[in-house]
Amino acid sequence: MSIESDYRMDEFSFAQKQRLAYIDFKLYFTGMVTRSEIVSHFELGLAAATRDLKFYKDNAPNNMAYDNVEKKYFITTQFKPIFKHDARRTLIKLANNISDGFDSIGDTSFPIESPSPLNVPDIDIIAKLSQAIINHKPISVIYTSLSSGSGARELVPHSIVDNGLRWHLRAYDRKSKSFRDFVLTRITKVTIQAQKSSPEEDKLEDHQWMRMVPLQIVPHPNNVKHPTAIKLDFGMEKGVLEVNVRAAMAGYLLRRWNVDCSESGSLSGPEYQLYLQNIQTLYGAENLAIAPGYGN
Repeated sequence: MSIESDYRMDEFSFAQKQRLAYIDFKLYFTGMVTRSEIVSHFELGLAAATRDLKFYKDNAPNNMAYDNVEKKYFITTQFKPIFKHDARRTLIKLANNISDGFDSIGDTSFPIESPSPLNVPDIDIIAKLSQAIINHKPISVIYTSLSSGSGARELVPHSIVDNGLRWHLRAYDRKSKSFRDFVLTRITKVTIQAQKSSPEEDKLEDHQWMRMVPLQIVPHPNNVKHPTAIKLDFGMEKGVLEVNVRAAMAGYLLRRWNVDCSESGSLSGPEYQLYLQNIQTLYGAENLAIAPGYGN
């Protein structure tokens, strides 16, 4: 979370900014805030909470109005947040009841839900992978694949990736001498090796990872009766959603959103509401077998 450029709060401490952000969040997402809520959340005295409300009022005088009957500050029609609240991050936080200390999550029950994940990686595995990546260390793992079952592998990991359905590890595989994706939940043992990785195993040598692919996604030309609805769904400008994605991730993105990648938009069915307008951009990208219709 960051401060909107129209406001200057350089004179405030980190703790004060947290409290001001709390007030901002409460007003923005619940429409009200009370002095007692600030006291309870931050374990402050009434005088300190009153001072924070005054600081907020001084910086944004048109954002809230006090109701003497209800003893609450209510949002006004002139409200303009003094902190930036990223939509995607905020929805994730609200849906999963995760607070970053700059909000009122945990104090308020918000009416936002998200589907439960069907696969959750082991936290100890995640911790060791993170250590290895940050310290540029190879790892020995036990990995179970669909094709060859369980076996030992030596990997040099560089990124942990959410492909929309499950978590992957992007790593150099010393067995195949190539960069590949490994499903986190199929890794059952991790041992961090002492030596550093070699230059050819570095992320910069993962060309599919370093290469950015520009995608031009449009409403499907045959399956969508009212394309304006799709344009609104994805915030398309001039009818096109432009997305830059790593070549290594392109197939996952296209599959997740059921983007028709056939030459002539030949895939039918209500699930195919999007079409890749610039199919030629995928030339040379790997992992496209999962891209709907690619090659048709």
